[in-house]
Parts: sequence; structure tokens; C-alpha cells
Amino acid sequence: MMDDRLGGNLFMFRKLLGFLDKVLTFFEEWTLFITVMVALGSLFVNVVLRYGFNHSLAWSEELVREVIIYTTFIGCSAAVKNRSIIKIDASVQLLPKLKTALNLFSNFTILIFGALMIYYGWLMAALQVRTHQKTIILQIPLVYLYAVLPLMGAMMIIRVVQVVVQDIDQIRSEKNRR
Repeated sequence: MMDDRLGGNLFMFRKLLGFLDKVLTFFEEWTLFITVMVALGSLFVNVVLRYGFNHSLAWSEELVREVIIYTTFIGCSAAVKNRSIIKIDASVQLLPKLKTALNLFSNFTILIFGALMIYYGWLMAALQVRTHQKTIILQIPLVYLYAVLPLMGAMMIIRVVQVVVQDIDQIRSEKNRR
């Protein structure tokens, strides 16, 4: 009886992770695409105006800077999903038996980082709400830029849980083959 409930809960958990994967992938891909295209367009117009007409748009450079910040943080979640986070793998090559333990340690470290980003990102965003700070030229409230920090932390945590579940499934399938 207990195994049936546990199996059902695991099935629902995996189904939830699959749904979250689809939602996060859609969000990551489209927001990254749109923001980069907007930045590229404004940068292109700025270059044409600067070299063709000897006039520059100050807001274009600020927009590109903000887009770089945004895409870096949202890209962290995509990097976890694709297992593209920077790692030092020399120890894995020297001691292949430690691969599983080191992967778990790496994932645990990313979980802690994500939790810290949620906590301190929330504090930073709350500070921006209280101080009403804005970007210099575009006058975008900085709370929008700082709000990406807890969002990124939550997305990274979800992605790490997905990766750990995939790793556990892979370990189980390898044990079943033996």
C-alpha cells in the first residue's frame, strides 16, 4: 500500500517537473530571444546613427547593458538544464568513481546558490522598492532589474531538481542493466 502511494507521488512529481520544464524552457528561450533581438536592433540603429549621421543614442547603450545583465541571469537557468555550468572536471578524470558524488556536490552547491539568490535578491529588490531608484537614462525602476535575481534563483533550483532526478534515473537504469 505504501509503495503504491509513493509510486503515485513520484509519478505526479515527475509529471510536475515535466510541466515546469516546458514552461521554463518556453520562458527562457523566448525572453532571451526577444531581449537579445531588441538589444541588437537598438545597437544596430545606434551604430548607423553614430557612423552615418554623427549622432548617438545614449539610451541604446543603457538598454544593451541592462539586457546583458538580464540575459546573464536568465541564462543561468538554461545552463543548469543543459548541464553547461562551468565545472572543474580534472578530479572526475583522475578518479572516475567520484563522478556521481562530485555531480551531487555540484548540484547541491547550485541549490545553495539559488537559495541565496532568492533571499538576497528579494532583499535587494525590496530595497529598490523603498528607495525608488531608476536607471539614469531610460528611467526604468531598478526593482525590475533586481527582481530577476530571486526569479533566477527559483528557476535554477527547479532546474537542479530536474537534473538530480535525471541523474537518479540514470543511476537506477545502470544498476538494473547489471
